[in-house]
Amino acid sequence: MDARRLLSTLTDALGRTTRRALGGARAVTGRSPDAAPGPLVDVSEVDADEALFLVRTMIAAASADGVVDAGERERLQAAMREAGLDPDDRSFLDEEIAWPRDIDEIADAVSTPERAARTWAAARLVIAPDTMREREFLRLLAARMDLRPDEVAAIEARAGGR
Repeated sequence: MDARRLLSTLTDALGRTTRRALGGARAVTGRSPDAAPGPLVDVSEVDADEALFLVRTMIAAASADGVVDAGERERLQAAMREAGLDPDDRSFLDEEIAWPRDIDEIADAVSTPERAARTWAAARLVIAPDTMREREFLRLLAARMDLRPDEVAAIEARAGGR
């Protein structure tokens, strides 16, 4: 399994499926869903080990509220379809989904502010924090990684309504 390719294809596909899902939001907000600047997670900055870590973070975020809801499941499945994942990658993801990492395990593996920002952005890319448990997951993750509120706000601004 090529973790960097897996992370890249998942983040690209999740970004596209999110923009399509937000297509109807343009009529309500007047904002184009394509207006978000750049990718939320810049995979060019990561090595294979961090790519694997970020994929695991994304899985943990998707299951933050104890269940991968229909919207999250559809976004992940659409991302996997678009990514054209091979059977080994799908098997890996299935195993990871069965045993998601917890916040402490994720935060303990983060040693730099840049990695903390990428980690939080990866978690935010997967979930729209529409439940208390999802919002709490993101809040606790930011706190455990010592992300300041202004850093979180900057990532949220780049999320552009994701």
